[in-house]
Amino acid sequence: MNQSIPFLDLATPHQELKEELTEVFTKSLDIGGFVGGPMVEQFEREFAAFCDAERCVGVSNGTDALRFAFIAAGIKPGDTVVTVPNTFIATTEAISQAGARPDFVDIDERTYNMDPEKLREYLETQCCLDDGALKNRKTGLRVAAVVPVHLYGQMADMDPILELAERYKLIVIEDACQAHGAQYFSKKENRWRKAGSMGVAAAFSFYPGKNLGACGEGGAVTTNDVEIDRKIRTLRDHGQSKKYYHDVEGYNGRLDAIQAGILSVKLKRLTRWNEARCEAASRYRQLFGIIDRGVVLPEASANTLPVYHLFVVRVHERDKLMKHLAAATIGTAIHYPIPLHLQQAYRHLGLRNGSYPISEKVALEILSLPMFPSLKPDEQKKVYIEIAAFVAAE
Repeated sequence: MNQSIPFLDLATPHQELKEELTEVFTKSLDIGGFVGGPMVEQFEREFAAFCDAERCVGVSNGTDALRFAFIAAGIKPGDTVVTVPNTFIATTEAISQAGARPDFVDIDERTYNMDPEKLREYLETQCCLDDGALKNRKTGLRVAAVVPVHLYGQMADMDPILELAERYKLIVIEDACQAHGAQYFSKKENRWRKAGSMGVAAAFSFYPGKNLGACGEGGAVTTNDVEIDRKIRTLRDHGQSKKYYHDVEGYNGRLDAIQAGILSVKLKRLTRWNEARCEAASRYRQLFGIIDRGVVLPEASANTLPVYHLFVVRVHERDKLMKHLAAATIGTAIHYPIPLHLQQAYRHLGLRNGSYPISEKVALEILSLPMFPSLKPDEQKKVYIEIAAFVAAE
């Protein structure tokens, strides 16, 4: 019988943790606590410690985490926030929802993360100082922040990004929604730093397929800034400083207690799960090392420890390969097929093909292979055999 290999296995970890997860639900029923409360506070403490951050605020999803972080950090309507085109739209949705305008710099072709050199070029050639503020020459809008996205589970090159941000007085918000537990060696500080501990704030998503996923929606912001923490706690709860006293207009962006309890249970296993992902990535590398052409493997920078939220290869004739693997009952996905600057939603920005050539190039070639902690060596061998056969036939 042909063995089916899913792109993602969400069933196995929940089957293994069923008793503990059921206890979370039972506890919530017994105490009648469903929104906020002790389980949320406990998870916030635990996740802050996991990220080597002083504070954590649980929110309803990763998009709200980004939006609240922008607002709390001081991004204002009419500001420009710089990020990359090769990311999920939530990154730029949150920028727009905070009243700001997204702008882009291209990615490093090896890591698919923000290229610090491209950021430097953007700041030096497309921006200027005007009345003491850094502004985009074309739009005249203040450039206020930069959002490095730690894509696919690997942290962006943070030292030069933070150096540029300090030089140009930019706010740095990490989009760490795919990087729970990833690490970066800061040469400047001569130590390893966790995702979520390097910007003024960082956003995490706990969508079910993430390395740390809820059984539903969830998100969090980590920060060392007391005031950002306070503002996000107010924003997530209708702008309330206390019940029915609204200091500002806020949002309904709270984390459910049951999801927080589930996340606490899973957080205890996250390091082991991340290690299993790294082992699976190593097995892929050993297998595909035999192929001398046709498959570009993800490159891990020497100063990063990725957690392989996704294992993304690049191939020519990507769509044909995807169909070939589907016929062999192997699940795959594309993260992401259309760079954000070419999406219909951002036509008003006036960008077009050729604006960010690296992002445009890789979008035609990237393919996400099966990756999850319980992925078996024989399953990976089947993936390799099918891809090797396809490449040899091309």
